[in-house]
Amino acid sequence: MASKDGAQYDAKSTDPPLLEKYSTVKSYTTTIATYDKLRIFYRKHPQTDNLPKDPPLPLLVFIHGLGGSVAQFNRILTSLTQNASCLAVDLPGCGLSEYIQTKWEAYSTDALVELLETVINDHREKGQRVVLIAHSMGCCLAALLANPRTMPKTDLHNSVLVLVAMCPPTIPSKDKVKLWRLQLWAPDFLFNIWRAWDRRGGIDSESIARFVGPKADAEAKRLQLMFNHQSRTPVFRRMAWGLLPTYQNGVPSGGLPENSIWTGLQVPVLLISGALDKITPSSEVAKIHELIEQSHTEPTNEAARGPPIESPVSDLSLEPPVIMGDEVASLATTSPITSPAASPRLAFKVSNEVEIPPLPLKPPRYVGWHEIQWAGHGLHFTERVVPGLISDFLSNRISSRLSLGWQLQYLTRDGKWDVKNLEKWQSVEPVSDSIAGVFRAIKTLRHSDDTHSPVKFTAKYGDFIKDVIDISHDTPVYDPQNLRDAGIAYHKVATVSKIPPPREEIDRFIETVDRIRESRKEQAGSEKFEIGVHCHYGFNRTGFLIVCYLVEKCGYTVNAAIKHFAEARRPNGIKHAHFKDRLHVMYAQRNVD
Repeated sequence: MASKDGAQYDAKSTDPPLLEKYSTVKSYTTTIATYDKLRIFYRKHPQTDNLPKDPPLPLLVFIHGLGGSVAQFNRILTSLTQNASCLAVDLPGCGLSEYIQTKWEAYSTDALVELLETVINDHREKGQRVVLIAHSMGCCLAALLANPRTMPKTDLHNSVLVLVAMCPPTIPSKDKVKLWRLQLWAPDFLFNIWRAWDRRGGIDSESIARFVGPKADAEAKRLQLMFNHQSRTPVFRRMAWGLLPTYQNGVPSGGLPENSIWTGLQVPVLLISGALDKITPSSEVAKIHELIEQSHTEPTNEAARGPPIESPVSDLSLEPPVIMGDEVASLATTSPITSPAASPRLAFKVSNEVEIPPLPLKPPRYVGWHEIQWAGHGLHFTERVVPGLISDFLSNRISSRLSLGWQLQYLTRDGKWDVKNLEKWQSVEPVSDSIAGVFRAIKTLRHSDDTHSPVKFTAKYGDFIKDVIDISHDTPVYDPQNLRDAGIAYHKVATVSKIPPPREEIDRFIETVDRIRESRKEQAGSEKFEIGVHCHYGFNRTGFLIVCYLVEKCGYTVNAAIKHFAEARRPNGIKHAHFKDRLHVMYAQRNVD
């Protein structure tokens, strides 16, 4: 239903800057219909020409659900456009795509699959594989792209590497189909009256709670209300009708994918669900998980299963890993279904001391499932943990070439102290404001610098900074003895640049800080000593480890810790999105107030 509530609900005026910048309007014709004025978001990876091209990184394709739009993926796109080229389309009449095509058959599931196939092939490069990332109804379209039930128009299905399905629905029973068809017979004006009634109470209405769940914050509720207003009733009715299968002798045909589509998938699958989802309950996702699992011909490795709640579990376990405690249960590799010969990998050599990992042309089949305990149906735009789950799955299960950390390492092969990087280092503020009364984030000292050498640093900050933790991987470009001579203790906790520190390095950092704080208690008396922490510039690794400490030892939520660090370490705190994604994955449960 078109918005009548002003600019606050208007799809164009509320379009996120990233989507607005990289969107175009195009028209496409398929064998079924012509679709005019579709909004297409496409952002080519900015470093495509500087990364290995044999084979190229896959194209990440995002497919929204019934009544949805590309804007709902803004948070995920903001993160993953840094990992690979990304494509998303507002389906006809959705979001910023015009509602021009009115034929009901143009909105059938098979018609939309053909449209998506056409759009994807229009944007992917020669030899480029595809990763499908979808939500709700979009999962059904994605499954049919990966495993067509009718003769495909192209060979796109052979180029699908992975399917990520958030809140995927199963095929409805014959009785449910009858009920939904009866409801969809209602003309638009009656449907609009019902929708307006359902939205009574605004962000506190039953309509909003049904989609985002009772634990959603005010911003999530506001977004859902906005998306609700942007959804056009004629489009909703046509797409919903097209999703419904026709039953003949108890056998479904058309519409949502039948069970054989899920069991026939030949690609790795990641399922993500919300325990509070009332639209596609986790029980629906469990059915899909079981269908895919039962299609596997090799038994699950029982030794890899582990407890289903707090410890890592096998991706083939029927119990989904539950996001609780300090870390999300990790995605564990399942037993491959295909033989090694069916999963060819290209061998790469070491280039400038950065090893180029293989990117399989056909990765082995497995299935993973994450259930977010506090999330509802809108988890793709409400839950900060989701981009990290997807990124981890792609980099850990497909290739670390899809890891932003690896890409940055590969691209940053110049010396840290060449002219460009020296100028960048000189432009960074040497020392942050106080962080929780415990830390100061600093850039690395430089022995010969006129303003940030050990001598200058100790003279200005030595009265209250009594310890410096160097988390850089290299030998420091200053003499730590200069700090010790001034009464500042030097500690080394080495970490690798561009990559979020792993658990063992986090533990080592926390143990070091705890030991320092304990030893300074008696010495400090009424004084308040602080700890300086530096990597190279003092933003990403430094911020990551300080946030870990604030969450684990100082009672901060992850959002509050990231915000506090950004306020103290200007201008933006932690800069790399994949560092923040990792923090949200680790501390997701603690972020629920």
